[in-house]
Amino acid sequence: MPEGPEIWRTADNLNKALTGRKITDFYFAFDELKDSEPKLKGQKITNVEARAKAILTYFEDDIVMYSHNQLYGKWMIPEDGKQPETNRSLRVAIHNKQGSAYLYSASDVELLPRNKVEDHSYIKKLGPDVLHPNTTKQDIAKQYFSDEFKNRKLTTLLLDQGFVSGIGNYLRSEIMFYAGVNPRQKLREYSREEKEELAKATITLSERSYETGGITNDASIVEALKRENAAYSEYRHFVYNRTGDRCHKCGTVIEEEKTGGRKIYYCPSCQIND
Repeated sequence: MPEGPEIWRTADNLNKALTGRKITDFYFAFDELKDSEPKLKGQKITNVEARAKAILTYFEDDIVMYSHNQLYGKWMIPEDGKQPETNRSLRVAIHNKQGSAYLYSASDVELLPRNKVEDHSYIKKLGPDVLHPNTTKQDIAKQYFSDEFKNRKLTTLLLDQGFVSGIGNYLRSEIMFYAGVNPRQKLREYSREEKEELAKATITLSERSYETGGITNDASIVEALKRENAAYSEYRHFVYNRTGDRCHKCGTVIEEEKTGGRKIYYCPSCQIND
């Protein structure tokens, strides 16, 4: 499933293709939304933004389309504007004179009044979105120091969208490595300095992944490995999905553990201090 950086990049692409352009045609696959097609035709989209793993599309009449890709949903914006050839099920299509955007396979699409967005059952449960322009460093740090989460295991907590939204499985392992913390502890077991490092890592790696298109590794390491003709999978991350490979920082073999049904990856030397 795409994580926050990928969803925000999708929102960026939708903004480029749709924002400020008059809609010439609109399509919903859902019967309950069909009556809204003619109402949206002729309007302009004013903004598209991500909220964790959902996307909000704002129309000029104060209507907002909420869409969540779940596991299989995907937006496609073909350069020629023609509908892509795919076996996926088309859910939404938005057309203007310059091009089109198509949403495939998503099962969760709704129209909301703008003033009801924050009351949506998914949105209202979210913690601060690490990549949202209104989120501050203090907002993220506050979560790590909150008593509300202190008894939660960090590996589970980092996947909880009510803690910090936009974090998924690859960012989880990368954040713990970058902060240099033991992944086996509860939040209350970390020192103040470690919590500060976790907050810093959460912001730094989320922003880095957004800016680079998915790379969380340090730029200096990436460039060095590229000069050695390393594959993308070898230089993209510090530890995620690198079981059995050497840590880029210390040379120790990367290990994995399963927690909550999903794998985490870590460097025993950099993170475990038994």
